[in-house]
Amino acid sequence: MLKGLTKAGLGAVESDKQLIELAAAGGFRAVDTDAKGLIEQYGEDGAKRLLEQNGLVLGAIGLSVEWRSDEETFLAGLPALAEEAAAAKKLGCTRCCTYILPSTDLKASHFALLATRRLRTCAQILGAYGIRLGLEFVGPHHLRTAWKHPFIWTLDETLDWIDTIGEPNVGLLFDSYHWYTNGHAIADIERLQPHQIVHVHLNDAPDVPVKDVLDNGRLYPGEGVIDLPGFLSALKRIGYNGVVSQEILTSSAPEETPEQLLRRSQQGFTRVFTAAGLEE
Repeated sequence: MLKGLTKAGLGAVESDKQLIELAAAGGFRAVDTDAKGLIEQYGEDGAKRLLEQNGLVLGAIGLSVEWRSDEETFLAGLPALAEEAAAAKKLGCTRCCTYILPSTDLKASHFALLATRRLRTCAQILGAYGIRLGLEFVGPHHLRTAWKHPFIWTLDETLDWIDTIGEPNVGLLFDSYHWYTNGHAIADIERLQPHQIVHVHLNDAPDVPVKDVLDNGRLYPGEGVIDLPGFLSALKRIGYNGVVSQEILTSSAPEETPEQLLRRSQQGFTRVFTAAGLEE
């Protein structure tokens, strides 16, 4: 598994270049960022050189298409998705991810029909460029009632939805926080096949009742109560060997500098990877 970073958890990172240099300085091997933006800033050769010189790969890009809103907005975003997928392919990135909110203001059955078709379309576009689509179920209890109707928030529901979408390049974005807030167990990971997991997020949770854990209350790996060594060990046992990226969402911006937060991130990853028996 490759240790990865997103900007979430590093504070006031000013640019993709700074993110890449911070990741390299901390011994990380991947970054999740915008491939199209990198190429626009540095050119294709320059973007490749920036990653290579820092010993990094591009872990995943985000799905920019707004598939949760109205049809006009969805359709308007599709041309950009093709451009972003083409850019990702040029930089060797084969992963694109999005999240599933666990409630919706639309009737759940209607939204499921719309979203299935829309995500299938996105997957087909991405698939033409050799890119997989990862769907992230979202577990915190407070979001299950944030909108009018409950939707999808568990592992099994997401796996069933992936089967319904029916495209071979669709799988899970598997986040330790959402695994924990659902009350899932190590055994739930062990019954997965590695090809079902597109990408992984790593973060920790505070020592409060699970029902009170907030989506933007995340901690750095090893600072909370999630069994992250068990989580990582289970992923290793099933044969997952992709990127594991930090994603720390907080209610307010951290006061520390990106360099200080990098050290905190590095220490956290070292702690839990070592406890999981994974090579540094």
